[in-house]
Amino acid sequence: MVTTHDIVLINVDNKPGFYARIEELTPDVKPGWWQVRLMVFTFPLQMFTWILDEFQLDGADFTMGGTPIRMEQVVPPVEQEQLQEEQGEKEQQERAAHNSGNPKVISLSDRRKR
Repeated sequence: MVTTHDIVLINVDNKPGFYARIEELTPDVKPGWWQVRLMVFTFPLQMFTWILDEFQLDGADFTMGGTPIRMEQVVPPVEQEQLQEEQGEKEQQERAAHNSGNPKVISLSDRRKR
């Protein structure tokens, strides 16, 4: 889930629309919903407040006035590379652990006796 000060890309009608920074997340009166104050990077800067549920904050599609909208967190390229490297290392470690779990050892002397 996105948090305060995250940069997000707002997709409008299934196309990139604009970038914004989440300025504030406050619980709405309705449980599971949040009031999201966004600073929209336009000229001049604009402030929006949207009421979104937790799924929408996680990137689920929703509509506004019948127009499809989706919010996705922007990850800086350097952080994205680090995340990919960490994921690759983790997968490599998992494969190594899986492959070395309980290897079947066959004695050469046993093979000769057959």
